Amino acid sequence: MKKAILTCIIGLLFGNAWAQSNNLLIDEGNKLYDNKKFDAAAAIYQQALKKDPKNIASLFNLSNTLYQQKKYDSSRKMLANTAKVSTDKTEQSAAQYNIGNSYMEEKKWEEAVKAYKQTLRNNPMDVDAKYNLSYAEAMLKKQNEEKNKEKQKNKDKDKNKDKDKKDNKDPKKQKDNKDNNKQDEQQKQNPQNQSQNQNQDKPQPQAGKLSQQQAEQLLNALQQEEKKLHEKKKKAKGVPMKMDKDW
Repeated sequence: MKKAILTCIIGLLFGNAWAQSNNLLIDEGNKLYDNKKFDAAAAIYQQALKKDPKNIASLFNLSNTLYQQKKYDSSRKMLANTAKVSTDKTEQSAAQYNIGNSYMEEKKWEEAVKAYKQTLRNNPMDVDAKYNLSYAEAMLKKQNEEKNKEKQKNKDKDKNKDKDKKDNKDPKKQKDNKDNNKQDEQQKQNPQNQSQNQNQDKPQPQAGKLSQQQAEQLLNALQQEEKKLHEKKKKAKGVPMKMDKDW
């Protein structure tokens, strides 16, 4: 992700600024900026602005020192003033580009998209602005999708809560829930009865139906078996047992 800050090339972009009487102050501020002494650099640029409040170089460079100190709101104010004061499209584009970068640092994707679009209106050939615009748009889309998911999640949660409240207020459902709870409690206390009830609920085997012919055959077979058994009993009763030994 490209987020280059336009800083000490200010002399090339805004060459007319160096003709002002405070050019020595700006030069001193740039040296401090290069050495990352941002507080000192900001103080110098502010001195230059007191001499010339519309000095583009002072405005632009002061915004950069504020950016480096993560004072993004103050930096954007300076950049907006820069774009307002300047009549040069390149200068306006540079200011809008850095505004977009400051929003990117804070993950304010929607604002960043707007700033980069404005950058490209002033300078359609700015490759870095095109790249950053694509990135910001992708991150904005992702952010919106996550918000929609969270919103739907909360909506479903609230819907379930409303349903539970409605069920609790419904006398019939309250009675059904009470009866179910009572039945569950009874089953826990009487597991034997529960087992018996389960057995009663099971389908019982049914005797198969016989045809008339099968019934007659079965009856005849039973009669013959009964006759044999009767004869066997009589025979056993009428024949004495032989003893091998006298007792």
